[in-house]
Amino acid sequence: MKVIFFGTPEFALPTLRRLAASRHEVVLVVSRPDRPVGRHQVLTAPPVVEMARKLGLPVVQPGSLKKPDVLERLREAGADVGVVVAYGKLIPPAALEVLPRGYVNLHPSLLPRHRGPSPVQWALASGDRVTGVTTMLLDEGMDTGPILLQRRVPIEPGETAEELGARLAELGSELVLETLDGLEDGSVVPRPQPEEGATVSPMLRRSFGKIDWEMSARRLVNRLRAFTPWPGLYTKFRGGRLKIHGLEEVRPAPPGTEEPGTILHADAGGIVVRCGGGSAVRITELQREGRRRMPADAFLIGERVTAGERFG
Repeated sequence: MKVIFFGTPEFALPTLRRLAASRHEVVLVVSRPDRPVGRHQVLTAPPVVEMARKLGLPVVQPGSLKKPDVLERLREAGADVGVVVAYGKLIPPAALEVLPRGYVNLHPSLLPRHRGPSPVQWALASGDRVTGVTTMLLDEGMDTGPILLQRRVPIEPGETAEELGARLAELGSELVLETLDGLEDGSVVPRPQPEEGATVSPMLRRSFGKIDWEMSARRLVNRLRAFTPWPGLYTKFRGGRLKIHGLEEVRPAPPGTEEPGTILHADAGGIVVRCGGGSAVRITELQREGRRRMPADAFLIGERVTAGERFG
């Protein structure tokens, strides 16, 4: 089939690469406009655009898919189907009507769980033990369209969002090709997506990184995995900000009734802190604002941390 590919970040690269090497033909790549990146705000093309150019594929980067000239460009491509992988914006109704076989979307969760923009992170933050990838036909809702195929995978112990996302991107690229082949030969049939068990993952915000010590130790460890590399976790200490890079749940938790955020003890093994419900975590790696990250034992050489102090 002839395909228009919609995608923007690195997560979309395995699917674009696999599609370009398949018997299907990518006739157009649609991505988001270039944007300023880094301290010097250098205008930078999205990863999908860079790869499309290397593959010699035609690329457009419209600010909106609603404009008549953009819709006409999609029609002129002569594609059968669209493939959408982390494009970053909803496909508007006018564009949904352009392609005869519609749009196949790759979503990195087992829909209907974790609809929305951050499914990988919220699977980890929610403590899920299993996740996966879903291909679906787009409709006008947020990840509500009919399901085509799904693949389940266990979440590995200690796996971060960055690591899990990379694994799901590869698995998803295989599923997209299987889906296109099945749609073409009639072996894949859309089925309505159930509403039972549906959840919506919110867009990540920097504010999610501030540690709430009232949360349980297990929940904080899961959030660190979910928010690595961004927005990370941080706490206040002695008037400054500490970024936390390593957390372990302490089991069994030391007995006591200290307020959450209270330091229980600090030694070469780390800094043990009381959390919600009587639980406790051990901080094993951290970073003062504006300084390099370091293991807790190195941090304690320069900082005389004492039991009873509080993180805020």
